[in-house]
Amino acid sequence: MPGRTLVACLGNIFLGDDGFGVEVARRLAREDLPEGTRVTDYGIRGMHLAYDLAEGWDATILVDAAPRGGKPGTIYVIEPVREQPTDGDGASLSLTESMLFDPHGMQPDVMLGMTGMLGAEAGRVLVVGCEPVSVAEGIGLSEPVAAAVDEATRVVLDLVRGGPAGLTRPGGPSANSGGASANSGGPSANSGGAATKE
Repeated sequence: MPGRTLVACLGNIFLGDDGFGVEVARRLAREDLPEGTRVTDYGIRGMHLAYDLAEGWDATILVDAAPRGGKPGTIYVIEPVREQPTDGDGASLSLTESMLFDPHGMQPDVMLGMTGMLGAEAGRVLVVGCEPVSVAEGIGLSEPVAAAVDEATRVVLDLVRGGPAGLTRPGGPSANSGGASANSGGPSANSGGAATKE
């Protein structure tokens, strides 16, 4: 992915596997990133992400838990369809009515709709997601999701470095043949924070 790339890691560490994106951000903080790449742990700060997207990017990678019915720990690379968020009658939502104000309503389609409302350009958008075991209240990742953090980190690094990450078509399931993560690596109890190299 050439040019400026935003890697936006999302999640709520108090909701079990929903903290997946936060752990990937910690892992990426230790990596050497290409020039123009910014990795940020947004947690559940949807407005922060929306306004960072307004800076304009050549590519955006969202990292988050992604329940799609697969085996827990499966890593997906998804290219979401961009749609303006609307209410039930088809009317566009205002910024304050959007799901960005939900504790974890930062679904990719909502985020992409916000970029349009803010006059932003997110560039090509991909979601690197992980199939969770549970997003119920509780701190700490389940074993399958913790084991998938290293694999997700490698996928993100391949994408930002322009390597053969097996990019999928819109709606496709995974970065790996067969749709499943290799699930290599150990638990994700790493210290660190967001990483930026611009």
